[in-house]
Amino acid sequence: MADVTDWQTQGNHYCARDYGSSASNTNSYHYSNTDGSYYYSNPNGSTYHNNGAGGSTYTSPSGDRTSSGYGGGSSGSSGKK
Repeated sequence: MADVTDWQTQGNHYCARDYGSSASNTNSYHYSNTDGSYYYSNPNGSTYHNNGAGGSTYTSPSGDRTSSGYGGGSSGSSGKK
């Protein structure tokens, strides 16, 4: 079972889990803010960010980035950044 660190302050929330040395990302965590934005750093090395206003970005473990909802034609894969 994963070790968990969890706290909440002024409506913001943070949670970290230690999945052990077998995980690609041993420092996995997520947080959410009072403005509706949130961020996930996943054990497989991927990340996901939602800005709370309809925009989101997913980054795969290999670094390929896909964004949507930001307007101006920013949808789709943009490759490694």
